Amino acid sequence: MKIVSWNINSVRFRIGIVEQFLRAADPDILCLQETKVIDGDFPIEAFRALGYRHVMLHGQRMHHGVAIVSRVPIVADDRLDWQANSEARHIGVRLPNGVRLENVYVPAGGDVPDREANPKFGQKLDFLERMTRWSESLDGPTILTGDFNVAPLESDVWSHRQLLDVVSHTPIEVDALGRLQAAGDWVDLGRHFHPAPARLHTWWSYRAKDWAASDRGRRLDHMWARGTAATQARAHSVFEDCRNWLKPSDHIPIMTEFAF
Repeated sequence: MKIVSWNINSVRFRIGIVEQFLRAADPDILCLQETKVIDGDFPIEAFRALGYRHVMLHGQRMHHGVAIVSRVPIVADDRLDWQANSEARHIGVRLPNGVRLENVYVPAGGDVPDREANPKFGQKLDFLERMTRWSESLDGPTILTGDFNVAPLESDVWSHRQLLDVVSHTPIEVDALGRLQAAGDWVDLGRHFHPAPARLHTWWSYRAKDWAASDRGRRLDHMWARGTAATQARAHSVFEDCRNWLKPSDHIPIMTEFAF
């Protein structure tokens, strides 16, 4: 089973490259973040035409939004409010084999890494803390994927020294993500199959005139697993070429293959 995660940055605006990717990579399940659409306007027929007939949505107009589309049956639609303000940032389902699949869009956290000066940064840290408390109560094989908006390792960013004070790579965020990982005994599948310091970036800013030439990437998108879901993982891929496609997202898809 191939499971993909992709922050698409507006699914309706980029439906063309989504269809292109699904035809090329042929995943069984696609987890999307930042869909930026209410459920009633989600382009569901485009996915059904490609065989993704099982769809779970948690949408929001113009902002946030997550979705899971699948070729295999999925049930148990959970929507946890880790942001504590009803933003659409999580959706969870159960696969036919009983494995839980959790799709999350962690807040970016603004520009200033200070809770007092920047409330958005505090919201991000609180979001990760609520996820940590949730992880402590988990029982059974689970996959957690999505845009975590944290690049935890030195090799997960283009320059560790220059980004130490930049939101997404600050020590306080890295520590918060580490507590989350420890709480659920999660295996970081990206680094399991591509150990540091291997290149594994998943995001490049739109601000760069030539993203590939400047190559200032960060690994913000992750696939974690626990229990037998982790031991059944067989490969992990990133699709950097998608950043060159027409009207690209600033994120690229990541995919893990499982021997379920």
